[in-house]
Order: sequence, then structure tokens, then C-alpha cells
Amino acid sequence: MSAERPTLPPVRLHTEAELARDALVAPLLARAVRLARWAGPETRVGAGGELVEAQLPAAAEHLGLAADEDGAADASEAWRLAVDTGLLDVHDPEGDAEGDDAEGTVSAGENLGLLTGGSPQDVLAIWLDGLEAVHADATAPFFDDLTDLVGEDGSIDFDALDWDPEVEAEFLDGVLGNLYLLTVGDGSDSEAPVPLPALAASMIVPDDMDEPTDDILEQVSETMMRLDDQFRLLEPIGLVAYQPVDEALLVEEADRAQPPADDEDISRYGLVKLTPLGLYGIRARMLEAGVDAPAIGDLADKGADVLLGGVAYYPEPAARSEVEQWLARRGADGAAAELLDAARGADQQAPLRRLHCQQALALVGAEAEPAVRAVLDDPELGGLARVWLAERGAADVPPPPESMIFWLAIDTIAAQLEADGDLDELQGLVEGLSGQHSGFFDQAWRVEHPATADVLEAMGRLHGDKKKAKDARKAAFKARSRSGG
Repeated sequence: MSAERPTLPPVRLHTEAELARDALVAPLLARAVRLARWAGPETRVGAGGELVEAQLPAAAEHLGLAADEDGAADASEAWRLAVDTGLLDVHDPEGDAEGDDAEGTVSAGENLGLLTGGSPQDVLAIWLDGLEAVHADATAPFFDDLTDLVGEDGSIDFDALDWDPEVEAEFLDGVLGNLYLLTVGDGSDSEAPVPLPALAASMIVPDDMDEPTDDILEQVSETMMRLDDQFRLLEPIGLVAYQPVDEALLVEEADRAQPPADDEDISRYGLVKLTPLGLYGIRARMLEAGVDAPAIGDLADKGADVLLGGVAYYPEPAARSEVEQWLARRGADGAAAELLDAARGADQQAPLRRLHCQQALALVGAEAEPAVRAVLDDPELGGLARVWLAERGAADVPPPPESMIFWLAIDTIAAQLEADGDLDELQGLVEGLSGQHSGFFDQAWRVEHPATADVLEAMGRLHGDKKKAKDARKAAFKARSRSGG
């Protein structure tokens, strides 16, 4: 039943049907689909599957793009995506045609039909393939003149680019991971865009650096412009909503944008946020890389032990949503008893499971009362049961024995310590519980709870009253001596 802290907070995803609809209207994929349907027997492609240059103007016109270099480039980009995602199948030249000038043909790929006739999962799988292709484009090297990199034998000298594809991909994944964490960090899925300077600084400025050096600021500026180019590429696939760096800044600063001063309009330096589809996409990439990236609803079909262990370290809004989905799958009958059974235990996370069990029972409502009353005499659950019944104003709640009162106090503080709760709140809890009982520390060290000594030591650190803090430390020493620890 023990739980490990997840690497990332849980994300609240839209339904697969909603995400699939978002994928289908992402500008780049929508253009790729239109070109895949436009292509016919007369369409010609180069050796790499690219649309031949002579047909780019017609492709751009079909997409309603301008009849210029930008329109042709956008049409070429959409065509490449259609090929990369299997919307089009490329066929090699027939007959004796050979060489770089040989032209092939295309036909509709299997995935083109899946976009309209397949399931939402099919659509999202195709979109993820498209994201992979665009991600690769975003990390590709930029060079002004390819001829400088071509050797005498015709091969490209990639070492001259000073470019490591793995390093570049890892850096962009790190940026997107930080953006993901900023979006889901408090469990509420923030709608606020992130300033590009802040995102760049998160990758460059060391955590222990109070005041960035000029060299670090220079690196932040360079990273901002690098990210500006990359987000411009990633936005059309639907990953992000992006407000680019103000072009006027590039003119003002000649060849680069400086990090903004405190009184400047931060939006001029770029604003970015993940879309709901982007959250889904980045999480999918993380899961594929082996990162623990939970989503709300993951535990809905699991047992109560997995549920209580899984939500142990979730932010409160996320934990509540997860429990609500779990209860919706079961109804009240049996859910309360299953939760209570899963809350038992003497391991380190058991107090936290009992805390979440109590919170989950509040969502069950009055239907939980029979199961709660059934554990009134249970040494681990009896205190929890009495608190729950009292909060609901239930009649005939037996008074707890003194040993249960102290055990519940230790268990409650142990749960908050394990959860790394707010320090001020924890201090208030410590002082409140110890103040409710005269001679609390004279009795608490005798409590048969595996966390007794640790809790008393924490109370000694946290209690605002110096005398009581000292009493807590003495009690902790007695508890350790009693248990032989």
C-alpha cells in the first residue's frame, strides 16, 4: 500500500473526443489533410517524398496561401507532415528512372481514412506522429548556406554545424517539461501564459544564483530567441498558444533581444502556454520516456488501496477530483468499507492514507455511516470514525477512550508531516492538539504508534512555546527509549 511521490503533479486532461477534435483543427494537420485529399495520380514527388517545386504554387493556392515564398514554404511544410503521418504513401519512380531528379508518385495513405472514420485514439495517434515530426524540425540546425557544409564527395559535414541532435532534443524537451510543470504545478491547471524570458531563465539560471551574471543574461537572451523560433514552429501543430517576440525588439537591439527590465511590457518578449492538446502531447512524450506523469482519472478503476496510495501526495483539488471519479465508478455501496479497509496499516504512508480516507468518506455522504460505525472499536480507525460521525452531527457517538484520543493526535500530525504541509498550518495543528489536553506530553510518549517518537520530535521543533517544545523533546526521548530506538 505504500506510495511513492510522483515525479510530476497530476494533469487534468480533456476527453479523448475533445482532444481529437482539437487535433483535427490544428492548422498544420488540417492543411496536411487538405493536401492529402488534393493529391492525385499526376502529383509528383522528389526522392525524399517532398512535393516537386513546380507543384508548390498549386498546392499553396489550394490551401488559400499567398503566391509567394512564404506560401510555398507553408505548403511544403504541410505536405511533409502529410507524408510523415501516413496520410500519403510515396511510391518510387517506375521503370529505369534513377538519380536525384527521378520523380515518384503518391497515393492516399491508410491514416487519411482513419482521421474521419477512426476512433479518437486513432486521430490522437496520428497527431502524436505529427508532433514528433514537428519536434524534429524545431530542433534541426539552421544554416544560411548549405554549400559551405558539402564536402568534395557530396556528403554533408554535420560536425561543422556544431550540432548534436540528442542534445538539442533534450533541451527542447526540458523546456516543454518546465512549461508542463508550470501549467499543472498547483493541481489547478493554470490558464496564464508564461513569459518567454522566465521560461528561458528556468533553463539557464542556476537555482542557487541570486543575481545573474552578464554572461548568464546573455545566454538567457540567446535562449529566448532560440525558443521564439521553436515555438513559432510548434504552434501550428496545436501544441502551444504563442505570442511571439515583438519584431520591433529585434530592430531596437540590432541582432538580439535583451531580457526585459522590470518596468517593461513583458508580453513584448513573448508569451507561451500549453494548449489542452499540448498537455496531452507532452504527457504522452513523457510517459514514452519513462517519466511518471499521472493524470486525473488514472486511478478510477483501481482498488481503494491504490487510490489512497496514489493520491497521497496530490494537491488537494487534484486529490478530490480523483476520488470523485473513483466514487462515480462504484456508487456508495461498498465504497466506504473498501476505503476504510485500505486505510489500515503501520507503514510510513498509513497516516496519510487515513487522512485521505476521511476526506473521501466526506464525499460519500450519509451512505457511509454503517461502514463507519462498524469500525468504532478499531484501534486505527475508531478515532477517524468518531470525527467523521461528529462532523455529520450523528447521534449516539460513543466517547473515545483516552488512549484513542492521543493515538489520533499522533496519527493526524504524522499525516501532515508526511504530506509536507504548510509550515504555519502544521505549527497551528501541533499547538492546537497539544493544547487540547492537559499534560499532553506526559501521556503522548506512551502512545503505541510507529510514528510517536518522530511526531514528538517534530512537535519540539515546531511548538512556539519554549517550555512545551522542551517537554515535547523530552517525551520524544522517552518514546525512543521505550521502543528501543
